[in-house]
Amino acid sequence: MSSSVPRLVVAAPSSGSGKTTVATGLMAAFAARGLAVSPHKVGPDYIDPGYHALATGRVGRNLDAYLCGPQLIGPLFAHGARGCDLAVVEGVMGLYDGAAGEGELASTAHVAKLLRAPVVLVVDASAQSRSVAALVHGFASWDPEVRVGGVILNKVGSDRHEELLREALDSAGVPVFGVLRRVAQVGTPSRHLGLVPVAERRGEAVAAVAAMAAQVADGCDLEGLLGLARGAGGLPGAAWDAAEALVSSPPPPLPVPSLQGVGPLRPPASGAAAPGPPLRPERPRPQTPDGLERVPAGHRRPEPDRLEEVRTGHRPQAPDRLGEVRTGHRPQAPGGLEVARRPGGVESVRVAVAGGAAFTFSYAEHAELLAAAGAEVVVFDPLRDERLPDGTCGLVIGGGFPEVYAGELAANELLRKDVAALAERGGPVAAECAGLLYLGRELDGLPMCGVLDVTARMSERLTLGYRDAVAVSDSVLAAAGTRMRGHEFHRTVVEPGAGAAPAWGVRAPRPRVEGFVQRGVHASYLHTHWASEPGVARRFVERCRTS
Repeated sequence: MSSSVPRLVVAAPSSGSGKTTVATGLMAAFAARGLAVSPHKVGPDYIDPGYHALATGRVGRNLDAYLCGPQLIGPLFAHGARGCDLAVVEGVMGLYDGAAGEGELASTAHVAKLLRAPVVLVVDASAQSRSVAALVHGFASWDPEVRVGGVILNKVGSDRHEELLREALDSAGVPVFGVLRRVAQVGTPSRHLGLVPVAERRGEAVAAVAAMAAQVADGCDLEGLLGLARGAGGLPGAAWDAAEALVSSPPPPLPVPSLQGVGPLRPPASGAAAPGPPLRPERPRPQTPDGLERVPAGHRRPEPDRLEEVRTGHRPQAPDRLGEVRTGHRPQAPGGLEVARRPGGVESVRVAVAGGAAFTFSYAEHAELLAAAGAEVVVFDPLRDERLPDGTCGLVIGGGFPEVYAGELAANELLRKDVAALAERGGPVAAECAGLLYLGRELDGLPMCGVLDVTARMSERLTLGYRDAVAVSDSVLAAAGTRMRGHEFHRTVVEPGAGAAPAWGVRAPRPRVEGFVQRGVHASYLHTHWASEPGVARRFVERCRTS
């Protein structure tokens, strides 16, 4: 089985060149012509996919060769693009920028090669003319396996400027597929962790995407770009499938491996907390018996809620279309949750997933894996709902901007108590980043759920990067010894108290333990992609059945 969906990768020499404007504009412009467009984003970013979803009406999906492994890029792409007329993949940073110290791994160029897709290079031409040919030649010739099929020139000042640029690129033999003039930037406001998610500014976001589409449609050769995409050819291998992934995923290992240069990682006995006093910034960091630091964690970059709602319990006709959430109102669903039909004969359990403006991050594949494992996924909004959905057996709280909504989250005391009661009776709870902050005692001095004895506050320091992690405690997500890769992106600091074991041992940028495991709770600032280890979804649902 192979995928022959026409596809383009939109890349750039560096961040800030206009990738998001061009990629989102192309998606919307082609969708306006009646094409079914599959949107994708290289890397762990979850805000851009929200704008992609708005442009196409389909779930924006991430392609991250670090989090998922190179072997899953093709299958995950084929899964998302199934039945589409065209796929547009927005790159990350500069074309050849990947995971630090890992060569090409997880770069846009790496993903383009894995997808056998042509690259369209978006070049900020505002401060150059003939030199643009040397720049493009360098990017096109750096790796012969990367096919730079043409360029789109951005921020071009005048007709004469355009003439000089085209003349230079023509002599270099590189097609120009578009020219965008210097105009006022499309309104996509940002704050401390990037663009404001679509879920928080839907009306303005709709206008912004429309403006991107108009700008790209006016300035680009859409027919030429479509022809380039159609030349991508077939992509071998089967599309990823959640149910098949669960069946084929091996059980997690039992022994806990060692991290090089760190020493053996042993889970604390009987789930006890790692010894050592709570961290204080002015004191030396305490060490666990394994030589790992117990350090403050932070909050990861949020991602936008997708734009429509989720209907659980069946698969919509178009695999990536979003349905409705069967709740009293319609909160935004994080990650464009699209839930497949549960396998026949599998008894369902209800898993509540936090959504709405405060919790906007989740990969769509997480919900699909939960459903394939037998869960009925129901989205609720912690800003509005005063109770968890009836019959909730387990709870998943992803990332977002809880610090922006701390006052409203604190004011919803009934829901905070309901979450605490679920955790107290041992109900499985999986929390990442924003979810961890919500489970703590306080966030910037305001009361949260009090499930974990931790306090959180905003910080000026940015923590950012990929992480290679190993589970150091048995939890509802993973057995001790399970290895996963994750990503951190945060500007908050958490000061831990007592009563919880560490969740992960992390090797870099320094050896440390991270996160918390307490009864049925697994809370961490590490964002992981469950497609890389489908057994975590199966384990979570099984714990929901037995708790």
